[in-house]
Amino acid sequence: MKKQHMNRDWIATAATLSSALPYLQRYDGAIVVVKLGGHAMGSDEAMDTFARDMVLLRQVGVNPVIVHGGGPMINAMLDKLEIKSEFVGGKRVTDKATMEVVEMVLSGLVNKRIVQAINRQGGMGVGLSGKDANLITCDQTNPDLGFVGTPANMDASVLHHLFEKDMIPVIAPIGAGRDGETFNINGDTAAGAVASALKADRLLLLTDVAGVKNAEGDVVTELKATDVEAMTRSGVIAGGMIPKTETALQAVRNGVRACTIVDGRVQNSVLLELFTLHGAGSMIRPD
Repeated sequence: MKKQHMNRDWIATAATLSSALPYLQRYDGAIVVVKLGGHAMGSDEAMDTFARDMVLLRQVGVNPVIVHGGGPMINAMLDKLEIKSEFVGGKRVTDKATMEVVEMVLSGLVNKRIVQAINRQGGMGVGLSGKDANLITCDQTNPDLGFVGTPANMDASVLHHLFEKDMIPVIAPIGAGRDGETFNINGDTAAGAVASALKADRLLLLTDVAGVKNAEGDVVTELKATDVEAMTRSGVIAGGMIPKTETALQAVRNGVRACTIVDGRVQNSVLLELFTLHGAGSMIRPD
């Protein structure tokens, strides 16, 4: 007969699972849109951990949707192909040649890497871009920036069909113009538009910072929309955090229950955010 001695780690694991029950019940059937970028895409190990978390969400009844970026991969491919970029106001001009590379990298290389990672963990990942099934129709953001688009019309019906089949949509931020053009969309903007179209329960923006910080430099774990606006006006929220908080504000005012800017450097950050009391970032709610 094999004897087994209880290990403190095993007991802690069981306690963690037990304490997660109210959260599992809360999110059963919920739609959670996750913007994937930064550290979580930086290594095969981080990607596998993220994929395992997504498959776990699907297994416990959550409907995850992944919208991903891929800026560093695009830059690397442009350099490899010796395609030089122009910049206007610090933003890359996306001409036709650049757009072809952007679509190739995002809809091909990056998208399929995420899909394969999900499938390796036993899930059913399905790769899409905003061009598929008229998911995202864009208007040109600024003629000076070329083929950069802003979501104008959304048709999320294809995503609901995938939910019914227990599939996990993985969306590249590429959209179609009204006249058949192809547009590159900022990844956070695309995630916010998808979450708004789905009236998602949560939008999670994975990033490489701990969250929104106050004037003292401390992370604020929960904010109202008016708090974010006041912190932006006073300059407390600045730099690269502004586009993320703008995406969050637009999403929660378009019917998304809450948006959290999540520290994607933390292992299992999505699970911590959804299924524990502490969370893993800064949650923004409507007023």
